[in-house]
Amino acid sequence: MSRIAVLGAGAWGTALAISLARRGGHQVTLWSHSHTLADQLSDTGENLPYLPGFTLPADIQITADLPGAIFEADILLSVTPSQNLRETIAHIAPLLTPNQIILSASKGIEEGSHLRMTQVIASITRNPCGVLSGPSFAQEVAAGLPTAIVAASSSLSIAQTIQREFSSPSLRLYTNDDVTGVELGGALKNVIALSSGVIHGLGLGSNTSAALITRGIAEITRLAVACGGRRQTLAGLAGIGDLVLTCTGTLSRNRSVGIELGKGRKLPDILAGMNGKVAEGVRSTAAALGLAARYEVEMPIATQMDLILHHDKAPRDAIRELMARPGRDE
Repeated sequence: MSRIAVLGAGAWGTALAISLARRGGHQVTLWSHSHTLADQLSDTGENLPYLPGFTLPADIQITADLPGAIFEADILLSVTPSQNLRETIAHIAPLLTPNQIILSASKGIEEGSHLRMTQVIASITRNPCGVLSGPSFAQEVAAGLPTAIVAASSSLSIAQTIQREFSSPSLRLYTNDDVTGVELGGALKNVIALSSGVIHGLGLGSNTSAALITRGIAEITRLAVACGGRRQTLAGLAGIGDLVLTCTGTLSRNRSVGIELGKGRKLPDILAGMNGKVAEGVRSTAAALGLAARYEVEMPIATQMDLILHHDKAPRDAIRELMARPGRDE
């Protein structure tokens, strides 16, 4: 029996814990940084703030004790917001044993350093690590709807271990050794999803949306390849699959934030109404542009999205500038 510690009791962490427990064959612990949330989960068996409507299997252990959560765990599944990952890993690093696998399911780029999540982990600990990504809304995974995602690691044996331990009748995992491509696909799609939401909020129609998604995957692919990723990875689940889901699905937080921006609402007001939920693209946009500048990669959609988010640019002006760019080959 594998022991898996899920670090982060938001919607995605809770959904993965439910999926693992429902599959069977695991001892699953769900850690919350909030004692209040941990108590509520234990008392009600339901994550009311982040994933209401789904009952946690009774054999999931709930705790707010981080050292206790990771003690003797075989796999540490990190589902914290990307900007909190460094603090969490630094806290547990002295307690880790060499064979514990750290698996990141956070989709973001660290501000300031512009590091991917596995790079953040590797800067703190030498434990084996990998990444879990792909098109996966938390509510649908929790409901047991068929979902396909990717487990990526530079070590084939680690990727295969994750594939074996997480696969179930409702969750199909593919392996990949292109960690860079898989991580950047997951992080950058949030930036494009914000833009897709803006398009919807402005009421600009399906033609505009299709163009944005298509040119968005071109931007993502350019940067991923420049960073060492493979083009074909971005044509798969972690790239176009995740992008299409997040740009079109009504459950997408990033798309929802973009919709409100397109309608003219201000970002602080939108975020205040999310009740602690995180839209990763809001903070990843500037980090993505910092990474793009390092590799001299042009990202016009991300650039305009950053201007809307952080420099109060009118969304219609941003669209107008994108449409007025000089013509080029596809």
